[in-house]
Amino acid sequence: MDQQNYSRVTEFVLLGLSSSRELQLFYFAFFTLFYLSIVLGNLFILLTVISDPVLHTPMYFLLSNLSFLDVCLSTFATPKMIFDFLMEHKTISFEGCMAQIFFLHVFAGGEMMLLVAMAYDRYVAICRPLHYAAIMNTHKCIVLVVGSWLTGVLHSISQLVFTINLPFCGPNKVDSFFCDLPLVIKLACTDTYILQVLMLSDSGLMAMISFFLLLISYTVILVTVRRHSLAGMAKAQATLSAHVTVVTLFFGPCIFIYAWPFSDLPVDKLLSIFYTVFTPLLNPLIYTLRNKEVISAMRKLRSRR
Repeated sequence: MDQQNYSRVTEFVLLGLSSSRELQLFYFAFFTLFYLSIVLGNLFILLTVISDPVLHTPMYFLLSNLSFLDVCLSTFATPKMIFDFLMEHKTISFEGCMAQIFFLHVFAGGEMMLLVAMAYDRYVAICRPLHYAAIMNTHKCIVLVVGSWLTGVLHSISQLVFTINLPFCGPNKVDSFFCDLPLVIKLACTDTYILQVLMLSDSGLMAMISFFLLLISYTVILVTVRRHSLAGMAKAQATLSAHVTVVTLFFGPCIFIYAWPFSDLPVDKLLSIFYTVFTPLLNPLIYTLRNKEVISAMRKLRSRR
């Protein structure tokens, strides 16, 4: 379509989770409590790790960065979603929509890579314990965290650079509570087949490869523990099973949405909630609050306060 023949869309309408006024009020209270729990829980974990020298180890350094990423991932869209529950007209500017797409892929891509880094840390600790201090030194941890953020930024730029210049000339209703890339691309007034393929090869493959790397690393860890200690097998299996559950809840929706990005399925909203709202709360519960060292450090921090 000739760019002179259309009026560029300046805002998008977010259809949200429901059109029922009663349900929206319920969602407002529910997600407000959920969001506050995510932010306060993850910030408390971050403060605990920073304040206690006992937790200044590679594992907890990576965990504290995961908590920070979870706060970011839950903040890019959830506060607006909560605010929109009280609004009759739910709109977002074109620039705000592009910003949501950018930050979603920065934080989600960064978290994928950080989860892989955490699995690598556990692999080295369990499978090569004598070399752990030499391999997982401070420099290596910083490289892993910075690499995770850079991967997220580069991944996000690769998604946004084509999207931001698409012609949006009429339809502007996004059937979700935030601007999700597959839904926004559908509204473009041009053939987006090539862009669909690029998005599939980027986001879909990134999520699938990261997920399978995590499963392989956890499998190797379980096999190693089983060979060396039958007594520790039950504890390790319970811990790693919990980790795999959280990883599946995070990667599963991402893989489903971005590997089959243009299927019109009503479950897309629910899947989006899983990796933007539910998983950031599950991560501290599974990775941190089940850990005796962290709980002890939290008690000491609370007693000092």
